[in-house]
Amino acid sequence: MEVVNQVVPTMERAMEFFDGVEDGPFVMVNLLKYKPHAEYEDGSDAHLTGAEAYARYGEAVREMVAALGGRIRYSSTVTGLMLGEVEELWDAVALAEYPSLAAFRQMAMSPEMHAIEHHRKAGLAGQLNIRTKPAEGF
Repeated sequence: MEVVNQVVPTMERAMEFFDGVEDGPFVMVNLLKYKPHAEYEDGSDAHLTGAEAYARYGEAVREMVAALGGRIRYSSTVTGLMLGEVEELWDAVALAEYPSLAAFRQMAMSPEMHAIEHHRKAGLAGQLNIRTKPAEGF
């Protein structure tokens, strides 16, 4: 299995994702890999780590998700790997619950998201976003 970390989805992947079937609440699994040092396009805040730059983004996203009726279910540092093999571990994992695909799209395309996106790009070397749907009875 090949794993490719990305910071921004291709237009084709984004359109495919947002054109998906609307089926209510879902949880997005975020596997995050930080840059060693923040890389802002304007050269500012070079003293920050990638994790610190991303934390600026993450705090604002937490508020936006809550305003949509969602929540951050879990967020933590990756500390080890018990099963399987990867070339390099992700640095953190976060689980974000959204009330609907439409709500997620609204947030992703909002001016508020656009205003904080530079922190995400400055801090992340790459990530995986995995949309999940809880099984019945859970």
